[in-house]
Amino acid sequence: MAVNPDAPSTELTALDVMRDAPVVPVIVLHDVGDAVPLARALVAGGIRMLEVTLRTREALECIEAIAKEVPEAVPGAGTIRSAADAQASALAGARFGVSPGYTRAVGKACHDLGLPLLPGVATGSEIMLAQEDGYTELKFFPAVQAGGVAMLKAWQGPFGDVKFCPTGGVHAGNAHEFLALPNVACVGGSWIVPTDAIAAKDWGRIEALAREASALAR
Repeated sequence: MAVNPDAPSTELTALDVMRDAPVVPVIVLHDVGDAVPLARALVAGGIRMLEVTLRTREALECIEAIAKEVPEAVPGAGTIRSAADAQASALAGARFGVSPGYTRAVGKACHDLGLPLLPGVATGSEIMLAQEDGYTELKFFPAVQAGGVAMLKAWQGPFGDVKFCPTGGVHAGNAHEFLALPNVACVGGSWIVPTDAIAAKDWGRIEALAREASALAR
């Protein structure tokens, strides 16, 4: 796999990823043939930052296909758990990374690759470790299970310089509660890419869900 030579050359930051739209979709793909029409549907609905999780064997091929064929999209790789994951994702054309937790090995690999990273955190100690390594835009995961809105409110005092992307248990019914918080820049969620819609190749439904998500207030 090779990095897409047609990808935009402007340097992307983690904050750019978080500010682009209210929701970053958490995408699980099992069929490479679904990657491009799904990405086009999401872009048509106003969602450009696309987190394709490395939970399937097809994920890297899907990232590569989106990078090559949907120039309006900004493909990213989710579930980065090692330096090898980061390297493979960058080679496939991912322009940002998201991890479920944080290790210094992952942080260094993404830094060395120039791959903006949203590291996963669930505790104050994890936030401090990520901050020591220069990361101030973080994924709060699993958000609802780890304390939800109340936890984010508690963190506003000691970590007022951190922006979060809560992910895990976030859905259309509660996203607005998270987006109303001053330390939340966006949320991550899979509700705009439901598995049954992907299986049915119902790209119109996904575009409509993306349009609703992109209109959420924050």
